[in-house]
Amino acid sequence: MGGALRSPLFLPMLTIELQQLEIYAYHGLFEEESVLGAYYELNISIQYNPSKKLIREISDTIDYTVVYEMLLKRMKQPTALLETIATEFSQQILAEFPIAESVFFSIQKKNPPIHSFVGNVAVTHRLNRKDL
Repeated sequence: MGGALRSPLFLPMLTIELQQLEIYAYHGLFEEESVLGAYYELNISIQYNPSKKLIREISDTIDYTVVYEMLLKRMKQPTALLETIATEFSQQILAEFPIAESVFFSIQKKNPPIHSFVGNVAVTHRLNRKDL
């Protein structure tokens, strides 16, 4: 009997995603950004290994309502750099949810106050638990 050995404890990875979240906040290097604010679009993807094959209780998974509340709280803290928000929030997710294996976080500032600039700017970050 050849073939790969499969552990009976092996469970497939699951992903929780919060997509196209729109939040108004006051981040940026320039004083006008802290006064005027801007719209941000955020996308979060959290991969984890479930402890059970069938998930029937919220305690068996990552509660996306908790993730959203964490995000709202973080976005209320004015920050100069989007990179700071992305890296800190990814670390916070892994600290809050021990079953999380990796986090993908994307933050996009809509219409940044850059002279003659038309478009958006974004920062994306991926963090794996093994890299902590």
